[in-house]
Amino acid sequence: MRYFVESYGCTMNFGEGRRLSADMASLGYSEADSADAADIVILNTCTVVESTEKRMLARISELKKAGKEVIVTGCMAKAQPQRIEIRLPDSLILVPSDYHMFAKLVADRYGIAGPPVPATVERTAILPIAQGCRGRCSYCITKLARGELSSYDESELAGSFRDFVSSGSREVLLTAQDTASYGADTGTDLPSLVRRCLETPGEYRIRIGMMNPDALKHCWEGLVSTFDDERMYRFLHIPVQSGSDAVLRGMRRKYTVEGFMELVDDLRSACPDMSIATDVICGFPGETDEDHMATMDLVRRLRADTVNITRFSPRPGTDAWSMPQVHGRIANERSKEMTALKNETELDVNSAMVGREYLALCTEEGKEGMVMRTGNYRPVVVREPVSIGDFATVRVTENRATYLLGEIVQK
Repeated sequence: MRYFVESYGCTMNFGEGRRLSADMASLGYSEADSADAADIVILNTCTVVESTEKRMLARISELKKAGKEVIVTGCMAKAQPQRIEIRLPDSLILVPSDYHMFAKLVADRYGIAGPPVPATVERTAILPIAQGCRGRCSYCITKLARGELSSYDESELAGSFRDFVSSGSREVLLTAQDTASYGADTGTDLPSLVRRCLETPGEYRIRIGMMNPDALKHCWEGLVSTFDDERMYRFLHIPVQSGSDAVLRGMRRKYTVEGFMELVDDLRSACPDMSIATDVICGFPGETDEDHMATMDLVRRLRADTVNITRFSPRPGTDAWSMPQVHGRIANERSKEMTALKNETELDVNSAMVGREYLALCTEEGKEGMVMRTGNYRPVVVREPVSIGDFATVRVTENRATYLLGEIVQK
């Protein structure tokens, strides 16, 4: 029997999907190129917004109709198991906290297919470092799926990191629901973990995943000090979500707008070329025109390298589900207005990189060419032949709103 892991959603989910794939290979199952060619499909679900939930349910129906054996994992398996059970009453449904049981449950149901199948080299590896978070945001269904913060053992993570590098990984993504909270429950912290990882010799890059501002403020100095090592991407993903303190209170975010901006100022003072990504939610319950304009002003002040915009989607089981909702048409208009500002701002921010040269790592193949990541994680698309995992010096020749174009100067 052949298997295929189909993951959706965040980097954490994709990292866990790779772990499940490794478990299948350890049982002797061979990986198919697609779900169509597989006998067993591990559907690694996301349910962060309503449109994604509908997509998951439609996919379950498609796989069932195709006669596939379906194992459902991911956030939906925990947050909305009943919606899965109605459609797949006899299938294996496994919540994220039980992934350590995955191999045994598969072996019990389907048997062991043969000797372990050798693992493939992951040029970009994903290392989940914790489950859950310490927040209680009023809109977040992921909290219902992932629960309270549970950090993984630092020594075991450092060992996994070494294994990735020794097997050929050139880029390792450290990921969690809130990476800056890592270790708050076990007596360590994120800077300590990063330093342990950097003890591994080799030519590679580390990217740290999303973190909440209130958690980052307690460890930012130690974290930024690790950016002196060229193997660290000078990049942080810090969601602000709104430029209105009133909306932030409704979201139950644990910071103010000015507190967020002060943190960003401190980070940029310590590391001037740091790239910052942020997230914004448009149309949160109770958001007024004034609140929306305040968020627009924040985006102008922040001048982030990347702004991810989401139109609010009420999720069942969260407090925001029962709050007075902003009309969909208004939320959509605000989202379009924010997107236009985002594109304008990012285009201007990217213009400062034109004409400069950077040592960059080739990480993937894009629509227009190969994607090279600079030391501060900015994507530069080049059309010359270069292999994933190779480093090269690139010169930026043009800027776009969400990426840059360049040419290889030296390999």
